[in-house]
Amino acid sequence: MHVGTWGLAAIVVVIASWLMYRYLAPESWKEWSRAGVLQAFIIAFYAEMYGFPLTIYFLARFFGVDFAWREGGNLWAQLFGTPIAHLVAMGIGYVFVFAGASFVAEGWRQVHRARREGRLVTDGVYARVRHPQYSGLFLIVFGEGVVHWPTLLSLIAFPTIVVAYSILARKEERAMVDRFGDEYRRYREKVPRFIPVSVGNSGRSV
Repeated sequence: MHVGTWGLAAIVVVIASWLMYRYLAPESWKEWSRAGVLQAFIIAFYAEMYGFPLTIYFLARFFGVDFAWREGGNLWAQLFGTPIAHLVAMGIGYVFVFAGASFVAEGWRQVHRARREGRLVTDGVYARVRHPQYSGLFLIVFGEGVVHWPTLLSLIAFPTIVVAYSILARKEERAMVDRFGDEYRRYREKVPRFIPVSVGNSGRSV
């Protein structure tokens, strides 16, 4: 049982934050508010996972739910009465996390190479989705905060993060139109914003 291990919580927060700023660092001061939303999610989420299970105590106190203490306060284990529920949720959640991490890493690698060359990147993962780093971020937050270890905070934070980065994506696209003109407009018409499609298929702006 890992509840109350605040040292571990701090270590995981530092690692997750470093990865976030390594691959999703804001480029201007206006973007830091969105990064702040994600940073708040990271701190609160892992503080609850490894420190104090606020969601379990809240549900137990305010709704009179009688929880048997299992798996360090994982909500699925409490609701279904067996640690196996947590293991199943963890497995499914990590599928989303690993898929999201691959999107973030590959998108970061491609876009930074393209920036050095001064060109618009439309191949690789960018041939499937226009904002792979944000798509990957959504998958990671969904896998960890909704599937693997759902909390009241994470269920509220997930749509908030999606909205915040959707707004940012639209602003970035306007800047790309200003820079690349019709080349980007044609790319935008063929490739969806967040939901990947198979290479060669046309997509809608979603």
